[in-house]
Amino acid sequence: MKKHFKILLTFLITIIIVLGFAMPELLTGSAAGGWYQQFMPSSPGGQIRDIFFVDSLLGFAVSDSSILKTTNSGDNWSVKQNGYYIFRRIHFLNSNIGYACAGNNKLLKTINSGVNWIEINLPDIFPFDMSVVSEDSIWLVNSNGLTGGVFRTTNGGTNWDQQLNIGSLNPTNIYFYDKDTGFAAENVLYKTTNSGVNWTQLPSGGGFSDMFFINALTGWKCSGSMKKTTDGGLNWVTQVLPSGGNFLFSQITAFKNLNKDTIWGVGSTIITGFGNRAVILRTVNGGNNWLFQVPDSNINIFQYQYIDFAKPIIGWAYSGLTGIHTTNGGDPIWLTGITQTSNEIPKDFKLFQNYPNPFNPKTIIRFQINRLSDINISVYDIQGKLITELVKQKYNA
Repeated sequence: MKKHFKILLTFLITIIIVLGFAMPELLTGSAAGGWYQQFMPSSPGGQIRDIFFVDSLLGFAVSDSSILKTTNSGDNWSVKQNGYYIFRRIHFLNSNIGYACAGNNKLLKTINSGVNWIEINLPDIFPFDMSVVSEDSIWLVNSNGLTGGVFRTTNGGTNWDQQLNIGSLNPTNIYFYDKDTGFAAENVLYKTTNSGVNWTQLPSGGGFSDMFFINALTGWKCSGSMKKTTDGGLNWVTQVLPSGGNFLFSQITAFKNLNKDTIWGVGSTIITGFGNRAVILRTVNGGNNWLFQVPDSNINIFQYQYIDFAKPIIGWAYSGLTGIHTTNGGDPIWLTGITQTSNEIPKDFKLFQNYPNPFNPKTIIRFQINRLSDINISVYDIQGKLITELVKQKYNA
């Protein structure tokens, strides 16, 4: 049985959605626009492992065995390095100087915007992750209990020293805020404030897949959950992400800070009437509130793994050999999570009057159904013109 609710609203303003179980409340939005799909070359050598954009046009990516470059915002990519590599990270200091590390004991550098790459001498490091502060200061990590740990060069790779080896706790990830302050972790978080001469285990740390500090005290890290510190990493507070209802995964595995307030995150997946779709998350108040949107349902991507922004409204999210790009910040409508309001199964289908009406800037739309149904809720303007499709998917009672 399919129900099609047509709702005539006096004003078209951004609406937020809260979905319930027996009687959902929709603080609504539409399937997100403002994104379009991009594709890597068909054979770049495995899956994409990292992306990095220098500006709105110039970007780089690494796959399992290749380095790729774009000069037109990701619409076209070319392979600049291909061979026996197991690339894991790529980072550029400016439009010319960049580094790519590979897990098979390789660190590559370019000084001409990726046209040519040279191998930097490495001891037996086999890096899992990399943090580049300058041409002189580079950190690599490897989690091997015998030969791994934290490694540093202060002369651009001519010499390397092992700074930290903690056996089975050797880190898989590393991040440096500046040349002195950095963090390394697998399951236990360590911090240095003197360029790695000494490391301190933080009591409430834990691992991270991504990390960023806006200053010496305030930073964020993710490992599925999203956490924030305001005391330099001594204490971390878990932030609430959208969840419930049709969320298959509610998590952040990679993020991009634009400033202390605006952060974009990826890693979540939601169940839609078109199948499982990747979710884009964003906060504009430092993570106190996270909202989400689902890029167009025709973009069949299960989960985004990498995200980068060159400007506040120009960004990318990638997974596998494909991704999405926005030049306007994505859809202006953002959604909240889903909240169960009742366990009672309703006896009939019913669409309630939205309230308030007229409204500014939001309204609440409530409906109830008594069985699994296809629900389509659309918004029309005063002339009867379709403005947006808020909901088009299956819902349980």
